Amino acid sequence: MADTAARSGSALARARGRGAKLVLPLASKVGLAPAGAADGREVAQILADEAFGEKLATLAEDLGRPTRQVGAEAGAHLREMSATHSAGTGAAFRRFSQWLARAHDVYVDEESIARLRALDRQHSLLFLFSHRSYLDGALVPEVVAQGRMSMPFTFGGANLNFFPMGGIASRSGVIFIKRSTSDIPVYRQALRSYIAQLLKNKANLAWSIEGGRTRTGKLRPPAFGIMRYVCDAVTEADGVDALIVPVSIVYDQLHEVAMMTSEAKGAQKRPEDLRWLYRFAREQRQRLGRAYVDFGEPISLAQRMAELQADEAAAPYAIERIALESCHRINRATPVTATAIVSMAILGEDRALSLAQVQATVAPIADYLAERGWRVAGAFNLKERETLRRTLQELVASGVLVAYDGGTETVWRIAPDKHLVAAFYRNTAIHVFVDRAIGELALLAAAESDSGDFRAVAEAEALRLRELLKFDFFFSGRHEFGSDIDAELRQVAAPSASRRKADAAELRSRLASTRPHVAHLVLRPFLDAYHIVADRLADLDVPFSEAEFLDDCVAVGQQWSLQGRITSDESVTLELFKTALRLADHRGLLESDAPDLDKRREAFADEIEQTMARIDTIAEFHRAGRA
Repeated sequence: MADTAARSGSALARARGRGAKLVLPLASKVGLAPAGAADGREVAQILADEAFGEKLATLAEDLGRPTRQVGAEAGAHLREMSATHSAGTGAAFRRFSQWLARAHDVYVDEESIARLRALDRQHSLLFLFSHRSYLDGALVPEVVAQGRMSMPFTFGGANLNFFPMGGIASRSGVIFIKRSTSDIPVYRQALRSYIAQLLKNKANLAWSIEGGRTRTGKLRPPAFGIMRYVCDAVTEADGVDALIVPVSIVYDQLHEVAMMTSEAKGAQKRPEDLRWLYRFAREQRQRLGRAYVDFGEPISLAQRMAELQADEAAAPYAIERIALESCHRINRATPVTATAIVSMAILGEDRALSLAQVQATVAPIADYLAERGWRVAGAFNLKERETLRRTLQELVASGVLVAYDGGTETVWRIAPDKHLVAAFYRNTAIHVFVDRAIGELALLAAAESDSGDFRAVAEAEALRLRELLKFDFFFSGRHEFGSDIDAELRQVAAPSASRRKADAAELRSRLASTRPHVAHLVLRPFLDAYHIVADRLADLDVPFSEAEFLDDCVAVGQQWSLQGRITSDESVTLELFKTALRLADHRGLLESDAPDLDKRREAFADEIEQTMARIDTIAEFHRAGRA
């Protein structure tokens, strides 16, 4: 055993410039097995770090456990999460990843790649990507490699660490981590130290800011775990900084959307194993268009942390603020696809449309995108008939739409049971229209008000909607949000907006005649779900139980869908109900001993009903314009 330890120490000394003299006392003190030749660079450095041993000794004391037992557990966790970049294995894994993504042609923002390449020489780059597919984790390293940057270590869920792919992936830079670690404090300490060591070594990292794939198509709320450890490493270690690089990944279409939308409605998630991988790989044989990878404006983590920590009010929420800002920048970098806009048009009409009708519906949306400077993926012209025809045909080929050509002209509609799939594609572009939708509702509230102070009412209503929707959408800071909404108001209501007081009838007339109307297209599915949750809360006369309450929401939601009280069963999903519950919990409407709980729940339901009534009015404006 002594010979083995000496050889391990000698190997460490050769590889890391550190002698066994430091490693062996630490291993003896806390029960860590000394570094061996098979251990990755970071694991070897951590095992040789006396500060790590001291942290484990303190943790063992806090937990009331033997130090050597905690040390042995920490060593096992480190080796489990350890990843390396093996040249041979990495090249083979890249070829496998390229083959797996064969359903798509990948288009990358080359100008951003050139800028990032220059930054890569001086900084750790943290690639935070939107997670719409299992392909994302393979696409990001591939794009980075082709951009001639340092290969990132990519965090992946431990559920994907199955034989034989797990071992191959870990030797290709994939760090498999557990999703739930609240009851594994030793694991959290090992992960924290591992991430800190990666940053000290100026390694690049990549992970999904959402912590899991979206089931709706839009960006999900961020997970804070890895971000917290990264921020701690930057603030605690001298000379360590990293740049957050927001990464947008959006696809024309995805094979796995039907599976994800069924999971959103409560279907059991399939376990990831070799059989699952085989099925997933087989699905990629059918071509599905393009995948677009774009990059947002980088954020200096050290600089942003310093700014937030200098602000007493912001300091306690620094991690959350940085994560939300990253998500906002991902959305800003996400282009609009033709698939998303065509899906939005047909979902909004909820009837079969001819090509000319699709073109007429899309045209004002395309004009709005051009006026606001939003990019269209692939630089396609959304007003061009051939672009729309090709998109319609591609959606027919994948089963999302059906075409009827037995009459005088071909018409297209959503295929049975495919509304959620079409909604998924629409939602990949929904962030573009949220400010516009809020502006429409704010103007309508001003037109309905008898105060005569148009601007004050509209601004107050916009801020109320921002607060109402903050768990579903990522908004800019209040000042920037106010400027964005003001631009929307001026676009719709000018010249009345230039006067402090506006005539209500004139304001309503201008709002009715403007194009496009998007509030009903963008916000109704989410607020329908809020409406169901608010209604069930107002009717709740027993202690709150989340599982039972969600079952009740699903049952009542299906009833409302059949009755036409909501526009589609898109809103009857656990994903949307859970977000509505987050809002209700934030407002103290779930579990409270307050004597006015029933009254506040009813007020919440009334607030949602009033907002839904205004959305119905916007929908009427849209239908009147269509006629």
